[in-house]
Amino acid sequence: MTLSERGGLDSFGQRVISSVTSETAVYVVKRLLQALLTLLLASALSFAIIQLAPGDYLDTLRQNPKISPERIQELQQQFGLDKPMLEQYGRWLWQILKPHVVKVGPIPLILPQGNFGTSFVYQRSVAALLWERVGNTLLLAISSLVITWAIAIPLGIVSAVNQNRTADRVLQVISYVGQGFPSFITALLLLILAQNTSPLFPVGDMTSINHDDLSPIGKILDVGWHMILPTLALSVTSFAGLQRIMRGELLDVLRQDYIQTARAKGLPENRVIYVHALRNAINPLITLLGFEFAGLLSGAFIAEFFFNWPGLGRLILQAVIAQDLYVVMASLMMGAVMLIIGNLLADLLLKAVDPRIRLENLK
Repeated sequence: MTLSERGGLDSFGQRVISSVTSETAVYVVKRLLQALLTLLLASALSFAIIQLAPGDYLDTLRQNPKISPERIQELQQQFGLDKPMLEQYGRWLWQILKPHVVKVGPIPLILPQGNFGTSFVYQRSVAALLWERVGNTLLLAISSLVITWAIAIPLGIVSAVNQNRTADRVLQVISYVGQGFPSFITALLLLILAQNTSPLFPVGDMTSINHDDLSPIGKILDVGWHMILPTLALSVTSFAGLQRIMRGELLDVLRQDYIQTARAKGLPENRVIYVHALRNAINPLITLLGFEFAGLLSGAFIAEFFFNWPGLGRLILQAVIAQDLYVVMASLMMGAVMLIIGNLLADLLLKAVDPRIRLENLK
């Protein structure tokens, strides 16, 4: 090996070591290790709460005279419902964490098997069921999140800059009205609108009957057209609340002494607002973004139910009603994972926006 090659390897190794030992990398690893313990405790608590509910999935089958008691007993043994609660939980947890060798090229990796069990109702893998629908739910929820923030933040800024003027009063009325309507009321009103303007706004499913015959661009436009009403139903309440928070935070910052000093120095008002004030006012909203990311799944349930959107909401609702244990558990774990990821992303965004923040001080 030549000296130049050795020097190149040494510099590469130094970069790797510096990246691994950096504040951000250490913080992420620490949070992920904490997340494992959190998920373990959350799964045990969720499993216990579900088991405390009276009855189980087989109670409905027992009411069917066509199903013999012997068949009920077979299903009970098949699903493991004849075992004590702790043994059921241990078996479920083991089939998730059971080591599984996966080869990435020539390198073998030992990873958890990730088997969340079999759905009682569909007789299919729970992971496959959720994977089929999670994309549809995330498409709807993330679109709503982007639209909400893209509209609420500028309007909140306009409202704060024009405090107690006509624009501010109009926007406050809009925000109060938006917050006064629960999501299901908004969805009902949009359904009435769709009925009165039919066939302008499609309702039901996420594609048209002739979707397969459309061009690639036509397919994208078709899905986007079906997303209009459910996205609005998700966005109205969130938009109203976010606008008011943005207004309040920016007003608090604009009253600070350093803002008055910047104005006294003769800086342009746009620079004072968008460079000095907004950077500090946006921090609490970034923290809020982490919680909103975690609420993507639950927030989309109402819109999916009213607009017949083929997402996770309907599947999980049916699983809760039927006491489909492993589908409910997997959905709860998915929500917990999104909460952890959302909080971690919010902390990292706070660090990126405000370099004064130290990650070890974030709890």
